[in-house]
Amino acid sequence: MYPKSKILIIAGSDSSGGAGIQADIKTVTSLGSYAMTAITAITVQNTLGVKSVISISPDQIKNQIIYSAMDIKPDAIKIGMLHSTEIITKVVESLKRIKIKKVILDPVMVAKGGAKLIDDKAIQTLKMKLIKQVSLITPNIPEAEVLTGIKIKSVKDMTLAAYQLIDLGANNVLIKGGHLKSKQVEDVFLNKSSFRVFKNLRYNTKNTHGTGCTLSSAITTFFSCGKSINKACDLGIKYVNSAILTNPKYGKGHGPINHLNSIKIDKKFR
Repeated sequence: MYPKSKILIIAGSDSSGGAGIQADIKTVTSLGSYAMTAITAITVQNTLGVKSVISISPDQIKNQIIYSAMDIKPDAIKIGMLHSTEIITKVVESLKRIKIKKVILDPVMVAKGGAKLIDDKAIQTLKMKLIKQVSLITPNIPEAEVLTGIKIKSVKDMTLAAYQLIDLGANNVLIKGGHLKSKQVEDVFLNKSSFRVFKNLRYNTKNTHGTGCTLSSAITTFFSCGKSINKACDLGIKYVNSAILTNPKYGKGHGPINHLNSIKIDKKFR
């Protein structure tokens, strides 16, 4: 297989391998594209929770982005954990300089175990400076609540929050519905001309660590290869659902999903 596209990932590292940069690289690779990275933070964590977060300097994050893109120009960019105003500002500056049109933002704010990964000032900076610069934003329900101030208890509430994000300048919004207590998982997609609810079965498992990172990276990969943003969301959701269903049951807490579910090994490597 030859790589179908090139993806630059701007996100934090997860030492347990289930989320963050590690999940992003696995996803992009498993879906047949080439992954580059700009690491924003190093986290010490496992499936039971986050122990600490060590920030990379904003200037070095900017340098990683620009220096990588100068040599190997990405077809699309996925943005994950940006935990300070200074980092968000440097990322915005970098995006303007390298001029990549396809950018997906996963506004990582809270870890699966509940640890907060971004400060309040950074949240406001993200809303004011970054949302309008990206092709798609993919918050889960707690993140959408933080961004909009709307308490979300239903698909109707998700839709209202999505409209508010459009009003803030978002081009496309996908609010993930996994936190609602329902038999189906309903994800709301919205832009100024279309609305769609993706409905899928809910799998009874605690092993969902890294699903948000994985979904945004999968969407970025499909989008980079020429799929429409709507279709990329559809295919990304299907990839994540398969990864959850086939999870390897690692760890004592919220275990990782199976990023390899899309790979078929050629006979000569068996």
